[in-house]
Amino acid sequence: MNRPVGSVQYNNQGRVVIVTGIGGGIGLAIARAFADSGARVFGFDLNTDAALPYSEVIEAIKLDVSDFCQVDKAVEAIADKCGGVDILVNNAAIQPIDSFKPLHEMDPALLKRMLEVNIGGYNWPAKCCLPHMIKQQIGVIVNIASAHAAHSSREVPGYGPTKAANRMQAIQWAIEYARNGVRALSISPGAIDTPMVRASLEMQGGEGALANRHPLGRLGQTEEIAAAVLWACSPGASFVTATNIDVDGGLGGFGAFADPYTMPEKYTGPGRKNT
Repeated sequence: MNRPVGSVQYNNQGRVVIVTGIGGGIGLAIARAFADSGARVFGFDLNTDAALPYSEVIEAIKLDVSDFCQVDKAVEAIADKCGGVDILVNNAAIQPIDSFKPLHEMDPALLKRMLEVNIGGYNWPAKCCLPHMIKQQIGVIVNIASAHAAHSSREVPGYGPTKAANRMQAIQWAIEYARNGVRALSISPGAIDTPMVRASLEMQGGEGALANRHPLGRLGQTEEIAAAVLWACSPGASFVTATNIDVDGGLGGFGAFADPYTMPEKYTGPGRKNT
């Protein structure tokens, strides 16, 4: 039996939105959703090729979000051109295949780069946008975190902790700037069907196994994260700040992001070493 499911529409005419990490996946979906709702959208990424088909509605700016000077220059240019900045969505993050290792085996240079992009790359856009939001006495910052922020797994010593930092960044900013009219929160996706997730599918047991770890039994879609972001930035969420929203297909109801260990051939019982 088919039942009505309802619909939601947003009007973001006149709002100026910055989305980082628009090189594909979640970031591009968020930028497109804001553009479709009438916002003036600017996207930051080192790779802007994916945004080319949407150049009429998304202005892509090639830059490294971990470089404060590049970000500062771009934000100031946007604010001068548009008269302010209303929404910042921090999404740019990296999780290279080579980072799926225990901490003692991880390349220090790679870990440093993940810290620079995944944490610094959220700090710098926020630092540059906040003066404009304070001046306006209104603004919203959304950090895209991850289910890994609260429910980790093995061999993610770089990604998991940086995503936890993204949640705390949003909470701290929300508390700091609440009386300046600024809201801040994080959204934590589960496994979403993106190029980054697909690059590590084999390491995670394949699409079927990864989907099955979610109670809804499937991978999430980028449009579902975009929908949550648009709601979080809307007047409908005007009393929502300093918190995290899980958009994870129920994954957070479990104790871990992934199967923690391979099942031993023989179970020897509690208090004994399994072999």
